[in-house]
Amino acid sequence: MRPEKTSPAPGGLGWNRETATLALLSFAMLIVSLDQYIVVVALPDIARDLGYSAQTLQSVISAYAVASAGFLLFGGRAADLLGRRRILATGLALYAGAALVGGFATGPGTLLAARAVQGLGGALVFPTTLALINTTFAEGPARNRALGIWGGSGAAGLVIGVLLGGLLTTVFGWEAVFFVNVVLAVPALLLAFVVIPRDGPREQGRSFDLPGALSVTLGITLIVFALVQGPGLGWLSPGILVGAAAGLLLIGAFVLVERRSGDPLMPPGLFSNPHLITGVVIAFMFMATFGSVLYFLSLYFQEILGYDALQTGAGFLIPTAVVVAGSTTAGQLVTRFGLKLTLSVALAVGALGAVALGLAISPDGTYLELVPGLVALGIGDGVVFTAMFIAAATGVSDRQQGIASGIASTGSGAGAAVGLAVLVLVATAGLDGLSGEQLRIATADGIRTTLFVVAGGIALTLLVALRRCPTPAEPRSTPVTYQTRRC
Repeated sequence: MRPEKTSPAPGGLGWNRETATLALLSFAMLIVSLDQYIVVVALPDIARDLGYSAQTLQSVISAYAVASAGFLLFGGRAADLLGRRRILATGLALYAGAALVGGFATGPGTLLAARAVQGLGGALVFPTTLALINTTFAEGPARNRALGIWGGSGAAGLVIGVLLGGLLTTVFGWEAVFFVNVVLAVPALLLAFVVIPRDGPREQGRSFDLPGALSVTLGITLIVFALVQGPGLGWLSPGILVGAAAGLLLIGAFVLVERRSGDPLMPPGLFSNPHLITGVVIAFMFMATFGSVLYFLSLYFQEILGYDALQTGAGFLIPTAVVVAGSTTAGQLVTRFGLKLTLSVALAVGALGAVALGLAISPDGTYLELVPGLVALGIGDGVVFTAMFIAAATGVSDRQQGIASGIASTGSGAGAAVGLAVLVLVATAGLDGLSGEQLRIATADGIRTTLFVVAGGIALTLLVALRRCPTPAEPRSTPVTYQTRRC
């Protein structure tokens, strides 16, 4: 039986079809987000059982990241043209199937293939959930609140993934971090056909720009591959150079294809929307900074403080609570104080948190010393995650919300790849030839330096947020339109 629709208060959600849709989409976003880091604390066990080397183990994470980042634009455009319920269901089905294969993997090749297919599923689910939120709720307070709940699920999923991964690995073994996705994704897939309205007929005159989709998807995939694998294979290695060059050529081909297409994958008018561009830039910078911290904190907990998988997961309890609180309230903060002020304050708090966290990192540090930095960084993380997607959706028509969501999420995916690649170089500089206690001390110093670099990156993001100031031109009780002025 479908939820009975009632009339919510102005700006509210109420319990109706829209609320049920929001609950499902937030749950789907949680599934996709938690899987980005759920395998982090399970990596040592995976390496031991499946025969990964220290040089190849990182590919378990990068296989997901490369496939996800490469197909986000494809997923967003497919949602617009082929139907959002269809694409959401397809993504969840791929996700569940790949997770099942990953849990039963007996060798590195099978596991990497499963992770890549999971990344593809995530690339379909992520922009589609965002597009459905933006088309279900009118621009303004109602959408801001809905995006706050959706964003809270997404931001929390990144942290919950580490916590859940530690618990499942300790109790059931590394396979459980894959099987849990089956348990989560299958019910979401079934509910999608109950809660989300059936897709309407395909709009006449609109075509899927297949040459554009193929060129940009393969181009982004190759570039992200080069960025992710560069630190391990060497930036001047033939594979990295060829991959990066081919990726850039394909992006150039994509630009030419788009100029000749009657119905381009990325409509040119979208690039005249300053809110979308600002949102994409902030999404890129957010994942390059905030989004990379979890990886280095996990290393610090395990390699410096000596935590096991369960203790590492427990170490993320405080950040999880703070991130959820920040994300869920961000929409209301944007409605009340505006996007510029909300983003600026959150980024400033996040930068201070990264500095505090860096100062607390040491070979002989304790968890309690990390708490002030974790709280401040978590506040910035949660609020910015939601606010940047509010910015990216502003002023975009319903028929283009899928591709706009794909552009914004591609920015975040590319940021994650670039950020982690650069920060790994910073963190591991000078570690060659060290072992034992010397390696432990140098690793702590590298992570400390990395957090200061993260703080600098967040400060740069703050400057971006201050450059443009979206201001409402109409009362907030009606759908909001914005004008942009230099601040």
